[in-house]
Amino acid sequence: MRNLFIFLWKYNFFLLFLFMESLCLYLVVRNNNFQHASVLNSANKAAANIQSVINSITDYINLKTENDALARENSALRSFIPDVNALDSVQRRFYNDTVYKQQYTFMTARVINNSINRRNNYLTLNKGSRHGVVPEMGVVCSGGLVGIVKDVSENYCTVISFLHKDSRISARIRKNGYIGSMVWEGFDPGTGSLKEIARHVNVQKGDTVMTSSFSGIFPEGILIGTIEEVDRNTSDNFYNIKVKLSTSFGSLSHVYIVSNLLKGEQRQLESALGNDR
Repeated sequence: MRNLFIFLWKYNFFLLFLFMESLCLYLVVRNNNFQHASVLNSANKAAANIQSVINSITDYINLKTENDALARENSALRSFIPDVNALDSVQRRFYNDTVYKQQYTFMTARVINNSINRRNNYLTLNKGSRHGVVPEMGVVCSGGLVGIVKDVSENYCTVISFLHKDSRISARIRKNGYIGSMVWEGFDPGTGSLKEIARHVNVQKGDTVMTSSFSGIFPEGILIGTIEEVDRNTSDNFYNIKVKLSTSFGSLSHVYIVSNLLKGEQRQLESALGNDR
């Protein structure tokens, strides 16, 4: 308290000056419409700027929650797109129209570990057996193809990335429907190779490559990439086709685990043909 009195006594003239200046400014603003409006507008502008900064900070803090909500929403929406439905054309009594039966479901997951600079790359996701994940489920993202589930624990699963020497995905060229296999040569994480496309097929740079209907893991029509280079000077009957991958593997954060509800039925039926092959 003593120090406070000493401070006030030492600077009493300066403090009195500030008080009188503030009083004069208040009287000028209060009794003059122009100054009153100017100060009010400036105050409102400053308050708006401060509120904008606060909202930006709040939005950034809540970004993870918003991303999780959007991922869940996208997962639900993907379950309704036509490419994930199997056409059930069985005619039922009193009904002549065809009906659609859902074949694929999508579950959101977060990438908690990922590699792209090895010959055999893997991902780890935060979903496991207690969430319904089993081996050989597909994994996709908003950009396209990611990989296939390998091992599953209670709360986690590992995924064989497309960036793996054993990856081989059935693919088709969208414009003409020709089927081939997508593989990764082990060099650039941004490119893959489309194999088994015969040299008589019309293939051009910029053509879109997507998953085919031959896969029991991925729905048909999942984007893989675009053709970047076509080598027509080969010694065999097939092109060497370089594909720019649509998935940015180095920045994966949220993905979708794909479940084919009819895969068991398909595998059981195809296994019955084993003895005849």
